[in-house]
Amino acid sequence: MTILIVLAGLMGAAGIVLTAASAHGTPGAGLDSAGYLLVIHAVGVIGGIAVVQQGLLSRPIGLVAVGGFVLGAALFAGDVAARAYLGHRLFPMAAPTGGMILIVSWLVLAVAAALTARA
Repeated sequence: MTILIVLAGLMGAAGIVLTAASAHGTPGAGLDSAGYLLVIHAVGVIGGIAVVQQGLLSRPIGLVAVGGFVLGAALFAGDVAARAYLGHRLFPMAAPTGGMILIVSWLVLAVAAALTARA
């Protein structure tokens, strides 16, 4: 779980960098949205780990959800940043794939909570 906390810290820092870049250098490229998404999901990772540690989420399923937050946010924000700075996507459908992973991860988090509540 330490690696997930490290990744959350990196996500938060990258999110601030992207929002600052949007405000000061690349307005209209979507970097602000990518930055906010990273910061929000960095907090989600830390919160998810905390509730897993407290036994409020099924551990394996909760960690899958939290890992999905990292992967989905990285794909989404990475694709937006690549388009802004490199002029091309990470790969076709990277941002939508990241977004779908995030949606599914939130649903998996809900299932992890429901399973723990039933136990």
